[in-house]
Amino acid sequence: MTQIVQSLADISRNYDALFVDLWGCVHNGVTAFPEAVAALQAYRKQGGIVVLVTNSPKPRAGVGEQLGQFGVPADAYDTISTSGDSARAAMFTGAVGNKVYFMGEWQRDAGFFEPLNVIHEPVEITRVPLKEAEGIVCCGPFDAMADPEVNRADFLYAKQMGMKLLCANPDIIVDRGETREWCAGALAKLYTEMGGESLYFGKPYPPIYDLARRRLSEIDQNIPDSRILAIGDGILTDIAGAIGEGIDSLFITGGLAASETKTRVQPEPDALKTYLEKEMSNPEYAIGFLR
Repeated sequence: MTQIVQSLADISRNYDALFVDLWGCVHNGVTAFPEAVAALQAYRKQGGIVVLVTNSPKPRAGVGEQLGQFGVPADAYDTISTSGDSARAAMFTGAVGNKVYFMGEWQRDAGFFEPLNVIHEPVEITRVPLKEAEGIVCCGPFDAMADPEVNRADFLYAKQMGMKLLCANPDIIVDRGETREWCAGALAKLYTEMGGESLYFGKPYPPIYDLARRRLSEIDQNIPDSRILAIGDGILTDIAGAIGEGIDSLFITGGLAASETKTRVQPEPDALKTYLEKEMSNPEYAIGFLR
């Protein structure tokens, strides 16, 4: 049964490292959550290692830059693992071909196409119109407020041509401040439902956890999964991914599921129980907000 805790400090002594989600846990897409930052800083001061594990399509450096803009200080974490880096590795090994149709906001996502030096003999990637493409690289919708259905006609053509869709962010939705937006995962879900093939690289899928473990091992090679705690507000991404990897998890109920769990400061126990039963999920711990 999921235990509701009052703070990260209540359970942190049981873990040597944290895999921490960003959006909805450490910041809201606009600004940092001071209590969450303080909790991570305190954990690191006690010797713990913080790996930020995010479904952002940005490379690690891009996420670090963004965190600074949001007010998350560098001493709140040790390293970053992004779905973007996992997906970029697949793209540069030819997972969706050489000529790709790009979906996203170029001004925001251009870093996705920067060279990845860890790939031996990477394929040359060229962005082309859909009718010339061999596959699709999806970092997000062109318009985050538009229903994913607006892409149905293009997806029908892509499916008929046998294109694979590389999804750099499996999140379905995200809250930017008070505004809920669609993410790349919503487009990939639609493409899959239409019979197309989508390739996923963020939470809850294994590649991003493999990358997170590699980033962790660069700091300490002797931390087993039993000493790692995953923290996140996405029951279908953060928590499902942790369970699939055999990693304990702390569910942040005040994020995407705030309404369902009736979270103001802490989740209402009966509402939390009902929500977890509906989602058929069983995280070890829950808390309203990371603190």
